[in-house]
Amino acid sequence: MEGIEISIGRVGARRDIALLRVKGYIDTQTCGKMLNVITQVLQDGAHHIIVDMGQVNYVSSAGWGVFVGEIKGIRESGGDLKIVQMLPEVNEVFEMLEFNRILASYDNIEEAIDDFDLSIGLDITKSISRTYRADNGGSSTEAVAPPAPPPRKPEKSPAKGRKSFVKPKIDARVLPLSEQIKIAVIEDPIQGALKIKKTLDTEKYGFKKVGYFKILRTLRKLNLETKEKRIRFYRSR
Repeated sequence: MEGIEISIGRVGARRDIALLRVKGYIDTQTCGKMLNVITQVLQDGAHHIIVDMGQVNYVSSAGWGVFVGEIKGIRESGGDLKIVQMLPEVNEVFEMLEFNRILASYDNIEEAIDDFDLSIGLDITKSISRTYRADNGGSSTEAVAPPAPPPRKPEKSPAKGRKSFVKPKIDARVLPLSEQIKIAVIEDPIQGALKIKKTLDTEKYGFKKVGYFKILRTLRKLNLETKEKRIRFYRSR
């Protein structure tokens, strides 16, 4: 390995998310290759990008500059770039340089995929199996849709003068952490990180165990770190 290795796969229910698995380090010597791969992915029509940094042990300011330099154009095209699985020492620099205010980061790939799928209105509560096969012949990611459900019996016509549309309910237990926190804020915008931590550890959220500092980081990423911001978010819903 000469500094960096990058494999490209596709994930998501529609296979429209590019997953870049990176191994090595990203600095002035290797950031050019990282930029070339991102450019290639965008030219191939994938504007939803996940960068798996689980095997990246160092990122210099020039390396972070590649992502920050591209993110505006990606978002203007209706896409986004999400960082996942950073090692603690890499994440520490990421937050110290405040790139967490610009780039979204997640603890695992599944949360990032779910956020992308939710952003295009897909029901992530349906069963989707994911496997990974890289473009270079290694393991790759694809989504396999569940078998079609049996035909439903026709329902009785609604009474005249009443709306027939009922907003579908989404099981909060299967949502990614960021979406669970948004729901918790909508329910009670006054509660802080500690109270949200206790709220998530209930049946409604599948007794999710989340660390206090992780909730703080997520609130910052969602721009909900203060009570005033949470109240504004609550009022905007």
